[in-house]
Amino acid sequence: MRVRTIGVFLVVAGLVACAAPAAADDLSRWKQEAADVSIVRDDWGIAHIHGKTDAQAVFGASYAQAEDDFNRVEANYLTALGRTAEAEGEAAIWQDLRQKLFIDPADLKAKYAASPAWLKALMDGWADGLNYYLATHPKVTPRVIRRFEPWMALSFSEGSIGGDVERISLPELKAFYGQPRTAALSPEETGARFVEPTGSNGFAIAPSNTAGGHALLLINPHTSFFFRSELQMSSDEGLDAYGAVTWGQFFIYQGFNAHAGWMHTSSGVDVVDEFAETIVSRDGKLFYRYGGEERPVAVSTIAVPYRAKGGAMASRTFTVYRTHHGPIVRAADGKWIAMALMNTPVPALEQSFLRTKATDYASFMKIAELRANSSNNTIFADSKGEIAYLHPQFIPRRDDRFDYTKPVDGADPATDWKGLHALDEAPHLLNPPNGWIFNTNDWPYSAAGPYSPKLADYPRYMDTHGENPRGIHATRVLQARKDFTLPTLIQAAYDPYLPAFATLIPALLQAYDETPAGDPLKARLADQVAALRAWDCRWSTDSVPTSLAVFWGEALWAVAAPEAIREGRSPYDEMLSRTTAAQKLQALAQASDRLKADFGRWRTPWGQINRFQRRTGDIVQPFKDAAPSIPVAFTSSQWGSLAAFGAQPYEGTKRYYGTKGNSFVAVVEFGDRVRAMAISAGGESGDPKSPHFDDQAVRYTQGALREVYFYPEQLTGHTERRYHPGQ
Repeated sequence: MRVRTIGVFLVVAGLVACAAPAAADDLSRWKQEAADVSIVRDDWGIAHIHGKTDAQAVFGASYAQAEDDFNRVEANYLTALGRTAEAEGEAAIWQDLRQKLFIDPADLKAKYAASPAWLKALMDGWADGLNYYLATHPKVTPRVIRRFEPWMALSFSEGSIGGDVERISLPELKAFYGQPRTAALSPEETGARFVEPTGSNGFAIAPSNTAGGHALLLINPHTSFFFRSELQMSSDEGLDAYGAVTWGQFFIYQGFNAHAGWMHTSSGVDVVDEFAETIVSRDGKLFYRYGGEERPVAVSTIAVPYRAKGGAMASRTFTVYRTHHGPIVRAADGKWIAMALMNTPVPALEQSFLRTKATDYASFMKIAELRANSSNNTIFADSKGEIAYLHPQFIPRRDDRFDYTKPVDGADPATDWKGLHALDEAPHLLNPPNGWIFNTNDWPYSAAGPYSPKLADYPRYMDTHGENPRGIHATRVLQARKDFTLPTLIQAAYDPYLPAFATLIPALLQAYDETPAGDPLKARLADQVAALRAWDCRWSTDSVPTSLAVFWGEALWAVAAPEAIREGRSPYDEMLSRTTAAQKLQALAQASDRLKADFGRWRTPWGQINRFQRRTGDIVQPFKDAAPSIPVAFTSSQWGSLAAFGAQPYEGTKRYYGTKGNSFVAVVEFGDRVRAMAISAGGESGDPKSPHFDDQAVRYTQGALREVYFYPEQLTGHTERRYHPGQ
């Protein structure tokens, strides 16, 4: 392929005039920065950015992300800064208030000013890249943020799909600071409807278990689709990282460099706690009890601007309350509930960026000593052949007599956090003898089979998730062989077995076999039971039993799960042992009726139901049965599918459309040279007019990963465009 290099900037005088927020000296400075930044777009539209300095690479990365999907970049900062209501209206006020309880622009500006020079340079480069994009694309109209300031990067310093603050219930926050709740609980809140986990799979395989004698890494985040960009960042200062970048951030969140790779999975460690405060009102002032004293409640006001009907801006002001534990977020049983969570944006941003330059386990662990990662387990592999598991590094030390999964008594000083655990005090693994490590958002106590950390050695709060079906599945595929290659690692990542049904279906068959012959359900369900009896519990697009099992499982979940979830028990155990034979059979009859009503017959292949569709660049995708879509074989992680596809019907549809689950998948081999393959949901661009809007869609649904062009020579023949930002 012939590469055309554009040698001049297209920033003309008319463009400068259109860029009202940018002063002439800003444009001149940005143009000088851009001259030292190169962007190569490969034949999948993926940006490979190089700058002389790390800050210039950040400049180029933020510019390239804005090119691909500025809407998502801005949306993430509207969320992070608590400004969504300025774009979306009054309904988003409570989301913004929740964020503003922890994010204060004045505080972030002060933290930016006090940051190390190298970090300030990165934040400056990040803001400059976004602002230069807006200056050179006057037809792009931001919804709210017309100029990005460097300090804003500190509001979104950790790349998980949902920050710790999202554990605060918006309905309960609204009930405390706004008005009593009147709406009924939604199926998601009651547990009647399964909520697809926003988690991930990570596998690390030691050289002893690979055919090539090199460590392998599976990177498989399960997030909302199109939540992250895929790109490469490199510089003359040692940066050279590739992987998934959450829109608007300037570090590779899940990825690899030439020597090491890191995969983050959402952790079950308890790092967000609620403290029940005893409030006393005296002489018009509020106090809370703590030990033998009464301390004053801190009172302040927060203004939340919002877009009113008709487009005019309005604002609501809230009086909010805090104790030393944190802001008050709800009330329960006559107490005010304060929320404590990690809020250390500078170390968090330092750790997020610096780990992308780590070249081995020792250097990765040195960066982990910043202890500013609260939500991520990490699966690690490097070119030295080392594999590792790290628990989150921000773990408050607590008195294990108390159950921190529930509000603890804030008046008792013994419940307070007492500093942070040292890294070696949390569950961890390095080079276990079995030769593999995994995490699937489950507990760490099965991460390496018999060589896993031991539950009895750690406080209860080190995990609140327990096991899950994906973890059982991961163990099954990882212990099955000792000759892994990149292709067989992909096969393992897409193994079609569904372990939840392997456990649940026998109970259904037993219920059917023990039902008297005269029961009407016996004859009505004979064919369905025969189909499930013959099924190997593996998904495929042409599988009728997969359709029947999923619809049956969903019906039984609605019966068994809500109470189990409320009481902290396993929904799967409840489905298995605490539902009657009649309930199991009635759920199968209900599933059959749904399939017939929606698709004409219960014998409907799974691929006719389960679909991938991308029609617009909207953040919330619209779906339509009459529009083109692609069959997907893999199921929700609810049933233990490692390749997760969180799908459901939407208003006006009968088919199930996926919106979360497998979003980016990569397999990496670390040898003398790194080798990788990857796939992203849909495509790199958020623009429906771009050829890269959905050019990966079919491959995505088939698990057909493509080659990653990590080294410059790999781009030969695979380059669409070379340019500097602004051209």
